[in-house]
Amino acid sequence: MTKFIQLHALTVYAPSNLNRDDTGRPKTAKFGGAERLRISSQALKRAIRTSANFKERLAGNLGERTQRLGDFISAHLRKSGVDDAKALEISRLVAGAFGKIEDAKDKPQTYIKQLAFVSPEERIAAFELADKLVAEGADALKDVKSSDLAAKLLRRADTAADIAMFGRMLADNPDYNREAAVQVAHAITTHKVVVEDDYYTAVDDLKTSAEDAGAGFIGELGFGSGVFYLYACIDRELLLKNLGGDAALARKAIEAFVEGFAKARPSGKQNSFAALALANYLRVEKGSQQPRSLAAAFFKPAWGDDLLAKSVEALEGDNRKGGLIAQMDAVYGACFEDSRTMRVIPGRPWDHANDHTLEQIVAFAAGE
Repeated sequence: MTKFIQLHALTVYAPSNLNRDDTGRPKTAKFGGAERLRISSQALKRAIRTSANFKERLAGNLGERTQRLGDFISAHLRKSGVDDAKALEISRLVAGAFGKIEDAKDKPQTYIKQLAFVSPEERIAAFELADKLVAEGADALKDVKSSDLAAKLLRRADTAADIAMFGRMLADNPDYNREAAVQVAHAITTHKVVVEDDYYTAVDDLKTSAEDAGAGFIGELGFGSGVFYLYACIDRELLLKNLGGDAALARKAIEAFVEGFAKARPSGKQNSFAALALANYLRVEKGSQQPRSLAAAFFKPAWGDDLLAKSVEALEGDNRKGGLIAQMDAVYGACFEDSRTMRVIPGRPWDHANDHTLEQIVAFAAGE
């Protein structure tokens, strides 16, 4: 069986600010001595996890990342007729299995201090336990221990595909942590960039001609554009383990992730830039060999009028020399057992023997 599924993509983004730093400017990184635009792995994973295709393919098998589980339990109990004090006590107790509960007076008393990744099974179990504690009365609350709560509520494996893929950490109950089956790299441009500034104004529509002609608002926004290299690796065996051996769900999770890898994009400043790009190049490799990124192909920044074509050439080579893929195979031996590639390169004719559609790529990645 395939152990590792490696994904390599090149996506062209027009001027945009998809992922901002603490000053509001696009995130960057130094690589090969040159500044590159960067999209963090967290932003990429969230874009995939919240994409329409991901939610549709995995409906009913997605967790919730939230601090508000206790708030929903409390609202459920109050709706059932439980008084506010008792609802607060029970909801704090049950939600506490997922992390420490807020105790500051200026914060909701039912909130978990950290974001907790809660599976559908765990959510149902939490509500059922809350109802049971109401039915059993005050004496039941005295005997509840935090260790017993964890055993009743938390799962080491379940059908939450996103938790199985991206993992979770429960600081107070590490036995129920989930190691991520998917690793996602920060995306960087294959070439050097200069972050530019957009000076903009907004006009007050109700200002009369008799008033001054100045703007109602003045602002400044950083942006950049380029060809981004994206890399991810799926450990299929770990994914299957995290899903309790459910092979059909593991396949659906892989399909959802690969499609999202090609189509999902971060939401940062999309209303201002409409950077609604799809992958121009997507390569999937399968095998049991040790995974490796191909980012080194761009350590020397791509250069020229067609940065996309130059970036593909750095990976695949041309008639004169081999690209990084072939060079690594020559030195280390075959780095994968089988592969498929999708290419959307302007001016390049479709190669029926070597080009594949996204649908074919997704099916190949998820197959045994």
